[in-house]
Amino acid sequence: MNENIVKRNDLLSTKIIEGLKSRNMSGYYAKTKEEALGLALKLIPKGSSVTMGGAMSAHEIGLVDALQTPDYNFIDRDKAEDKRAAMLAAYDADVFLSSANAMTDDGIIINIDGNANRVSAIAQGPKKVIFIVGMNKVCPDVDSAMKRARNVAAPINAQRFGLATPCAKTGKCMDCKSPDTICCQFLMTRYSRHEGRIHVILVDENLGF
Repeated sequence: MNENIVKRNDLLSTKIIEGLKSRNMSGYYAKTKEEALGLALKLIPKGSSVTMGGAMSAHEIGLVDALQTPDYNFIDRDKAEDKRAAMLAAYDADVFLSSANAMTDDGIIINIDGNANRVSAIAQGPKKVIFIVGMNKVCPDVDSAMKRARNVAAPINAQRFGLATPCAKTGKCMDCKSPDTICCQFLMTRYSRHEGRIHVILVDENLGF
């Protein structure tokens, strides 16, 4: 990565972490995927029940693979016979893994969801929520973060899932009411009432969508 981008991200990460702290959330900064993986595993005690939303970033740093050992109770909804039961188990899990569709440089996290299992678990239920967020998802304010979520993350995810939404065809949000829309629920996480619950690992990499 260009040294000027690295320097900019180093400086910006400090502001983001301060913003998260002011919102009763914990922030960390990892230079590499490997460092991010180490930080995440330190936050997840062995023996924990762990589940996740559709967090490509957690896959990209190797966290999902690292948790699929006898040391952890990893609940994989994609492999579960009863997917509904697996999703409901998230609300009583020790740890829930997620990424963000976007976040502001003062610590507000934006997520959009289709089934709402991810945003509902972020909002309430799991004892600890760990976000893995690439610096490519950081925006200067809520408006730009929402635009990123709707015009970058949502169209890419719609294409990834093979959905017949207007954004999958045009590459931008059309504010649709398609039966396939994944923009059903919007969650803005701006503060945590529960100290020690929400942790954000910023990674100096382009992760996710």
